[in-house]
Amino acid sequence: MLILIVEDERKIASFIKKGLEAEGYTVDVAFDGEEGLRVAQINDYDLILLDIMLPKLDGVTLCGHLREEGKETPILMLTARDAISERVLGLDNGADDYLTKPFAFDELLARVRALLRRGGPKVPPKLQVADLILDSSTQEVRRGERPIQLTSLEYRLLTYLMHNTGRVLNRALIEEHVWGSSFDSFTNTVDVYISKLRKKIDQEANKKLIHTVRGIGYVLKE
Repeated sequence: MLILIVEDERKIASFIKKGLEAEGYTVDVAFDGEEGLRVAQINDYDLILLDIMLPKLDGVTLCGHLREEGKETPILMLTARDAISERVLGLDNGADDYLTKPFAFDELLARVRALLRRGGPKVPPKLQVADLILDSSTQEVRRGERPIQLTSLEYRLLTYLMHNTGRVLNRALIEEHVWGSSFDSFTNTVDVYISKLRKKIDQEANKKLIHTVRGIGYVLKE
């Protein structure tokens, strides 16, 4: 299951992300409303956790845009406000459920499970670029007929690259989405993991898929 968190408080986003990943979910994070809308429009998420008070574009407006575009992804609103009017506003704009901060993670997890059940069974997303296939239902990766064994971090990195096929990603974006806000940006960890992933993905293949864009970052493309 693929979940998007749109939350500008990085500690909260990191806490939720780590907790959900520990439960076996794949998680993307956006830290403002405009970025949240963009990634929600291009990716097929199973659930969106959406804060109401966001910079650039508030959560209620973001939710309304997604519903106007026909996106039926379940949306759980998160907010520090507990006024009835705020709950009504969010629900009227297409949210499926509402959770007031601060909350216990167990309650959040229960609501996540309930919304995913309500959304009904879905065909697990299978990502493919050329002959590289990532099956998120089994967390199996293969290049043609060759199975590829990845660590959990390598798998998350590859998932993020494949969700953004053809898009040049700078190191800051990769850090935020794969490692979270606790990442030490003064290390070369991103480059090290890209190198490890490239060896496993491209070393035995005629066509290279992971490319370096000098001075900017990395891109996965045919």
